[in-house]
Amino acid sequence: MKYCLIVDFQPGVIDAPMEEWAPEEIEAHLDYYEALRRELSASGELVESAVLAGPDLAKVVTFDGVTAPVVSDGPFQEFKEWVAGYQIVDVDSEDRAIEIAARISAVPGPGGRATQQPIIVRRMMDASPSNVAEMDGWLETARGVVR
Repeated sequence: MKYCLIVDFQPGVIDAPMEEWAPEEIEAHLDYYEALRRELSASGELVESAVLAGPDLAKVVTFDGVTAPVVSDGPFQEFKEWVAGYQIVDVDSEDRAIEIAARISAVPGPGGRATQQPIIVRRMMDASPSNVAEMDGWLETARGVVR
């Protein structure tokens, strides 16, 4: 089963922005992520890992299918969370995905203290819905909506 472990810009229990951390605290933070990446790569569980550009470089695209697409520059304050990055893992169970997410959440911050940053765990579908019945099933599990 594949899961997407999503890291957003929520700080967890650390109030100080990274700009205020000591260089060795930033180094420890990055080293922790790298060690976890190597471990998950070696176990074959890490499918993909990415850090995304900041929200100030984001674009929102809408298209009516007829006229030219409308492209708006970021940042967009109406969005509650900004995805900072993600890991896609292929694991035997949801419990294992949660275990990995917990390790990501424990990344050290100032003073070596675990940041406890919230990590969103979402199972990835094997295939997209391809007919009305499959879409109804997806909607039922995704948000409790049934036609």
